[in-house]
Amino acid sequence: MKRIVLAVLAAAGISAANGGEMRTEKNSPVTIRREVQGDFVVVGGGLSGVCAAIAAARHGAKTVLVQDRPMLGGNASSEVRMGILGAHGDNNKETGILEELQMNNIRYNPLFRYTLWDDILYSAVKREPNITLLLNTSVNNVEMKDGKIAAVLGWNCNEYCTYRVSGKLFADCSGDGILRLSGAEFRHGREFPEEFGETFTQVGGDHRTMGNSILLQLRKTEEDHPFTAPEWAYHFTDKDFADPPSEKKKGIHYSYKRLYPENNNFWWIEFGGNIDTIGDAGAIQFELKRIAYGVWEYMKNHPDGRCKGYDLDWIGSLPGKRESVRFIGDHILTQNDIMNGGKFDDIVAYGGWTLDDHHPDAFFKKGHLSVHHTPPSPFGIPFRCLYSRNIPNLMFAGRDISCTHMGLSATRVMGTCAILGQAAGTGAALALKYGVTPAELGKKYIAELQDTLEDDDIMLPYRWRKISKLTADAEATHEILRNGIDRNYKKQDNGAWLEPGKESCGYSWKEPVTIRGCRLVFDTELKTGNKRMLKLEAEHNYRKMPWMLAKSFRIEVRTGGNWQTVYEDKENIQRLRRISFPEVKADAIRLTVLSVWGTKNAHVFAFDVL
Repeated sequence: MKRIVLAVLAAAGISAANGGEMRTEKNSPVTIRREVQGDFVVVGGGLSGVCAAIAAARHGAKTVLVQDRPMLGGNASSEVRMGILGAHGDNNKETGILEELQMNNIRYNPLFRYTLWDDILYSAVKREPNITLLLNTSVNNVEMKDGKIAAVLGWNCNEYCTYRVSGKLFADCSGDGILRLSGAEFRHGREFPEEFGETFTQVGGDHRTMGNSILLQLRKTEEDHPFTAPEWAYHFTDKDFADPPSEKKKGIHYSYKRLYPENNNFWWIEFGGNIDTIGDAGAIQFELKRIAYGVWEYMKNHPDGRCKGYDLDWIGSLPGKRESVRFIGDHILTQNDIMNGGKFDDIVAYGGWTLDDHHPDAFFKKGHLSVHHTPPSPFGIPFRCLYSRNIPNLMFAGRDISCTHMGLSATRVMGTCAILGQAAGTGAALALKYGVTPAELGKKYIAELQDTLEDDDIMLPYRWRKISKLTADAEATHEILRNGIDRNYKKQDNGAWLEPGKESCGYSWKEPVTIRGCRLVFDTELKTGNKRMLKLEAEHNYRKMPWMLAKSFRIEVRTGGNWQTVYEDKENIQRLRRISFPEVKADAIRLTVLSVWGTKNAHVFAFDVL
């Protein structure tokens, strides 16, 4: 048993020296210091940070992920419980690493419990051998050398430990831009409308932002119970919610407080935009608690019985932030960029949420709390928004990218933040590979970055993925599988339907070719991607895998006129599959789906030979 314990400690990088000696004030320090080194250091473990770290690690970068909370996920974690929203429109759902995480969640957390979702994210990070994860570690300083970040310093409150994490490239995915400590240029607040010609903003030149929110989770019950709020909570009446309606305008819609229990995520319990969402976080948290308990007391005890059969199951303690600071990169994304579709040469990600600007008065504003202007969906986001223009080795992803306040209103949702993180992490790995700065990468190697992202299942608007040469040179059974469009798009079916166990798809060549693997994209029902979202009302519905997703399949190659199996999977749960097998000379290859998760045929979008 002792050997097992020592082996576990060694694997975790923990020294067992002096394990048998009692520690006292004479031989043991109260606080300790540890050194960690990586090529790429990601600060912030929300969805953008998780996706940045995983992407970089998979492309060969030794990565350190530093998170200041005990779990990953940020606004999507069990502490905050914001829904993962993204691009509007048919089949515009974000894929890549985010879709992989969400498919794992359906398989291993079918009741969609937030605490288990935390560990879906944790497992995904721990699965990567190139990632060192530091939880409960708040970065509070940086070390600079020759105008670049050399290391970040962080305090781990559980271990009483100061960490010094050195690296070559750094990414701020903290949302609040803590790596501004480097002297990186940033903005906090709203621009004057005339600076960028942003017509949706009528005021500006101030430090006001969108506010923070605390969420409520309700549970349906058989019995009805009264509710009494704490004495320090607000106590509301009908007069407090007698809000006048807003006028209707084409292309614009408004959001209001919704004082009913069904399908309500309580985003409108919002406060803090008129002060500092970072520096005043403690005061904002208490004010949100006062509002939240008062709102539930009003709803639950209302004489119209609107919340009969509902109890308050959970209330957040950590507010979710919409906005604080934004770094400045080589490009600042604006309202006009978004409304024009974001047609950038260096496009690496996309959005599709509305320009959804929450008023800084938030909960205490009369009438609507948010104004939505509808942009094209999807709209492109350039790589130049993901690195600092004055700190050469600083990148960022998430809600602190280089954009205006109005630009942020459309890019801040977590589906968008996740693919921004994947773009930043992939860009970091390529920059390290070529020994260049992110800015130089954007000038010299942007095409490779874009091709890599598309190969990793990130859709980039205004272009489609290039297929492999082996695929292009072959005779195909299903031509649609090599059009480079890995999803249904604008009502066009870009996949092949295969009857399990009876119908195959594949390629053949006149002469044998060398094959090392293949790339597959299955259908995970992107059209209903909102079903991936964990909701605030406690649910009992057991989620099922997409019915047309291949559950088991086989890859065969033909050599000397005979078919031989080179790969077989009995429980596939993913959309993107990269499969490697020993190199073989063959004149044909085929995919046979053996079963699906539902009761009908399998739907396949891509089959590339590598």
